[in-house]
Amino acid sequence: MYHEHLQIGAAAAQLADHLPHSVMIVVASAVSLHRGMDRSAARQAILQSLPTPDFRDATADFLDHWHNHAANVGAEAVAVALVTAAKSEYDHRREETVELVWTGPEPAETRFRHTEQAILEVINTAETRLTVVSYAVYRIPRIREALVAAANRGVSIRLIVETPNRIDGQSEYDCLMALGNNVASACSVYYWPQENRAKDDNGKIGILHVKCAVADGHRMFLSSANFTEYAFTINMELGLLVTGGKLPGEVERHFERLIADGTLVKV
Repeated sequence: MYHEHLQIGAAAAQLADHLPHSVMIVVASAVSLHRGMDRSAARQAILQSLPTPDFRDATADFLDHWHNHAANVGAEAVAVALVTAAKSEYDHRREETVELVWTGPEPAETRFRHTEQAILEVINTAETRLTVVSYAVYRIPRIREALVAAANRGVSIRLIVETPNRIDGQSEYDCLMALGNNVASACSVYYWPQENRAKDDNGKIGILHVKCAVADGHRMFLSSANFTEYAFTINMELGLLVTGGKLPGEVERHFERLIADGTLVKV
């Protein structure tokens, strides 16, 4: 039974990492409310109490894990585990720090974090998952090495790029070639197909202009800087390094939804 309680605790913590605090409380209440029902009927009732497909999918995974790996743990104990995980994650997210990140001229009285340093911190501290998004990617040897090292220690990496190949008139390189085979083979690479993009009246398509990196839904780099040598050295670039709080997790889940609904496509 002790092992099963550990299973529930770990699964509840994982669910709290994906769901807002208020939704976790709804799930806990529904688990307790429907505790006397047949498991299949209770599962359906619990999922119907949730507002969005992604919340229902994550909760369904939790319920299946409960029933398959910790079936002897009662509904009240599971509800308590969910409430506890929700409170722990809520407090964790409130402990937010935000630092300015900069590349460019620095007056004597200014000491901001450097762009490449901030990106490396996000990548090097990732423990389970990492999402990296950039329009331009080239000549970044230390970032390449850090991504490969992250993959080697078991981090699941999603790399989202403007396009895996050149779009005539827009891009001067192939992102995957610029990253190298070691990185490309270590990551799940996604791009935004042209047919999925909005166009203006002249037929010009939108571009993926995001530059960010998110580790474990906890630490996020967000900047004007592409992942390029110039952005790390001679450009003027400004961004933020956010640790804790809810924003890193929200950005991570947003890209997860873009992948799930087919807006972003795996290479």
